Amino acid sequence: MSGGGVPGGNSATGRTGPTGPAGTTAPDSAAARAAAAEAEAEELAVEQALALVGSRTQAPAHDRTRAPGNDRTRPAGHDHVQAPGHDRTRAVGHTPGRPGERMNGRAPRGQAPIGAPGAADEPGPSPYAVPSPYTESAPDGPAPAAAPRSTPTHEPAPAPASAPRSPAHDLPWDRARDVAARAGRGGPTAAIRLPLDRALGHVLAEPLGALTDLPPFDTSAMDGWAVAGPGPWSFDEGAGLLAGNGPATDALPDGTAVRIATGARTPADTTAVVRSEHARVDPARGLLSARRPVVTGQDIRPRGQECRAGDHLVPAGAVVTPAVLGLAAAAGYDALPAVPRPRVDVLVLGDELLASGLPHDGLIRDALGPMLGPWLRALGAEVSAPRRLGDDAGALREALTASDADVIITTGGTASGPVDHVHPVLADLGAELLVDGVAVRPGHPMLLARLSPEGPHIVGLPGNPLAAVSGLLTLAEPLLAGLAGRPAQDAYRALVHADVPGHPHDTRLVPVVHRAGRAGGRDHVAPLRYNGPAMLRGIAAADGLAVVPAGGVRSGTEVEILDLPWAPAAPWTEGCFT
Repeated sequence: MSGGGVPGGNSATGRTGPTGPAGTTAPDSAAARAAAAEAEAEELAVEQALALVGSRTQAPAHDRTRAPGNDRTRPAGHDHVQAPGHDRTRAVGHTPGRPGERMNGRAPRGQAPIGAPGAADEPGPSPYAVPSPYTESAPDGPAPAAAPRSTPTHEPAPAPASAPRSPAHDLPWDRARDVAARAGRGGPTAAIRLPLDRALGHVLAEPLGALTDLPPFDTSAMDGWAVAGPGPWSFDEGAGLLAGNGPATDALPDGTAVRIATGARTPADTTAVVRSEHARVDPARGLLSARRPVVTGQDIRPRGQECRAGDHLVPAGAVVTPAVLGLAAAAGYDALPAVPRPRVDVLVLGDELLASGLPHDGLIRDALGPMLGPWLRALGAEVSAPRRLGDDAGALREALTASDADVIITTGGTASGPVDHVHPVLADLGAELLVDGVAVRPGHPMLLARLSPEGPHIVGLPGNPLAAVSGLLTLAEPLLAGLAGRPAQDAYRALVHADVPGHPHDTRLVPVVHRAGRAGGRDHVAPLRYNGPAMLRGIAAADGLAVVPAGGVRSGTEVEILDLPWAPAAPWTEGCFT
């Protein structure tokens, strides 16, 4: 291999061919036409999926605080109206013949995936990352000829190998997140007022403005003596001012002093506060002098020093933290206007799952039930206790139709196996698919649907734990952010410390941990081992996920990073105080 480590042939397919000026493989015309057609179809699918979500956002606003017993199932005779150009009421089961994984081993033109066969002169394996599993080779030989553009009229047209692609089918990772975010912003939600002791973690529905000056009057910043005029000062041994003991109505005459506590209102005409440790007291003569020069206004907090009544304190959309609660109380609030948290039900599917004890006899522990509730709460949701339904299509249907949640999360059952019931049940209920599979690994067979225009959203997560985390951050996180009024998390870029293998076609999400730069080096992220779809050991040590493009990335490359909930950012603070 030469030319900066980029092979001239496609080592992932085992083919070689004439090279272009940069040493890349020159694709044959049939392959080029097929790739162009696939790209055009994918762009059309994305546009239709976004249009599908956008058409629903124009519906009249509805209040998500439904009354108990409100039946959100589709009324008899209700029909979907098909959008022009595509069928939105197709069955939501897997397209016949659709493979569960797209691992044909092809890399982007002119480049083999990092970790693929044939990369003999690449650096050795990272101490963190594991080799790529996406290295299957395609058969040798030329690419198949392009299909004819038309069929003679005297012959019947051949039946398609599979049903037409849905607009929701196998969306690119970033587009799938955009569809989920738009779905969450589908309509306004009435604000609620919450007492301060219940507002923690909610999102402000309105800007927080000061109801009073802060502080509301001149106060002492220290324990000591309020003095007027130059010293020394006479004082009354029995007099003193304590915080909260009523207004200081009498002005302080020049040449006098009075004891004062931190937070107490200063008397009118007070020149300064002399700290106790800076005062020299002569009780016998009733005189006070200062050990240091006294500056007018020292250790006095003037009225309105922090804010004036009406000043903007916190914007709408900010998360209510303990500090925001304290500021709100100081500024005069007893309750806050908040966006209601989206209510989430979690349905755990799988007959093989144990709720407790050690694995045995083909049974394994349920890792997602204990993990999803706290994770969803960290994303701003109000979560009910997980329900374990096993592999029972009837129980799944009943749980979906009986739920009064805003979002229903299912785990497992999203592929096309013999006990994967999510697609058939959603089809039977007439659900509307917004996302049906995402071009991301792990977690490809995830989905986002809605039971009806007024009904809950369904997020179908794969059953493998890390694949479920991928689905959670790809679909559930932006959906919940929209429903809760939070800004969706934006990926940022950071250097990666090692080569990270990639999938030939799809985005890959890899657990990483942030490391501080040493000896003048830049901060970076290190990819972690144990990042297979069924593993949690890597994500348990991580504080972020690297968004690795198809083909992988080299050490020292900048990649997009998604923070995990335990590494939060506060985007609304940027620029406020700097």
